[in-house]
Amino acid sequence: MAVYAFWILATIVVLSAVMVIAARNPVHSVLFLILAFFTSAGLLVLIGAEFLAMLLVVVYVGAVAVLFLFVVMMLDVDFVELKQGFLSYLPFGLLVGAVFLAEIVMASFAGLENHVGTFDASPGAETNAEAIGQVMYTQYMLLFQLAGIVLLVSMIGAIVLTLRHRPGVKRQSIAHQTARRRSDAFELKDPSSGQGI
Repeated sequence: MAVYAFWILATIVVLSAVMVIAARNPVHSVLFLILAFFTSAGLLVLIGAEFLAMLLVVVYVGAVAVLFLFVVMMLDVDFVELKQGFLSYLPFGLLVGAVFLAEIVMASFAGLENHVGTFDASPGAETNAEAIGQVMYTQYMLLFQLAGIVLLVSMIGAIVLTLRHRPGVKRQSIAHQTARRRSDAFELKDPSSGQGI
């Protein structure tokens, strides 16, 4: 059954990857990309790497592909003009694709020769997520915390670099709000009958 599932999912991945670059509508290309990500996650589940499958769905489908979809739908990009010079770059693209294919084939044969063992995916065994959690929070705890600090510092740096104090923009002042008196907040009026304020 696993072999049939692999061939079905692998066929869908290859066809959806071809449709990503062959579809004329960019929205359809992004939707085929999401399909390729989902079926790739299915392939990762088949080999027992459910943590990587979940990561692929959450990060790539939930963030990157949806961001691509919103950017494509919101921007008025003339894709016909972008695809005009496609044939001039085709030989170079085929050369790069052949190099990538050769690398994948060499890595596959090297992986088959140096294969030590497989992940134990039998019921009751330690799952992939548990194994990663045990290693991450015991052996590499300090490095994990340092990576979190680096990400926090980079996020604060991005906020500080993009924060601009423009004139005419109202900002909250806590000291001014707490020091406000009743006379500053409102004024009593006594209008005559039949007249406005």
